[in-house]
Amino acid sequence: MTMIDSNLQGVRARIARACLTAGRAPDTVALLAVSKTFGPEAVREAALVGQRLFGENYIQEAVDKMARLATMDLPQPLEWHCIGPIQSNKTRLVAEHFDWVHTVDRLKTAERLSAQRPDGLAPLEVCIQVNVDGGGTKSGVAPQQALELARAVARLPRLRLRGVMSIPDPLPDAAAELAVHRRVRELFDELRTQGGPGFEAFDTLSLGMTADLEAAIAAGSTMVRVGSGIFGARDYGARPA
Repeated sequence: MTMIDSNLQGVRARIARACLTAGRAPDTVALLAVSKTFGPEAVREAALVGQRLFGENYIQEAVDKMARLATMDLPQPLEWHCIGPIQSNKTRLVAEHFDWVHTVDRLKTAERLSAQRPDGLAPLEVCIQVNVDGGGTKSGVAPQQALELARAVARLPRLRLRGVMSIPDPLPDAAAELAVHRRVRELFDELRTQGGPGFEAFDTLSLGMTADLEAAIAAGSTMVRVGSGIFGARDYGARPA
């Protein structure tokens, strides 16, 4: 058994235990393997043991990785999620190569993604990134502006509004983590209730990472984003943006 295989089994077991504690079925939480800074061989290794959903923060690096993986023997098609900030000059790459985007926090970004999504591809699945705990250096729309943005995104062609993503700041204990995650869940529920047309597929709460996935699942997360818990420590050396 490889390290990645062993780590994946461990993370899946953590998810299952957290779901059991929260009174949820394990299949209600998807695992997104965050493969940023790791090469295509690591992604292939995870894919060979059943992992299909992969998240990338650095867009050019991800596109290059996708091209390499397209030449490899894989057991099933992979699903690619953009979970990093999107500069204006990178929206076309995202629109052309990714299946999901978790980090839409401005209408301009959504409009560019919509205009640049090729007609032959399925709609781009979109989550609104919200900054619930108010970190001034973080991306994300303010909670009070989230409904307006979500409704505007829902009206755009070639996009499908799927839910909310958030990255709360690290907190000192599980109780504090749970409290802020519940605030994200409450906002998610408000948007789903109040949204209206275009919210028919609004079902995804992208919340929780390696350190806090238990609290996120207790709060209602439907997708956790785990990187170092699967692939190990990262080397943030020279890489494409």
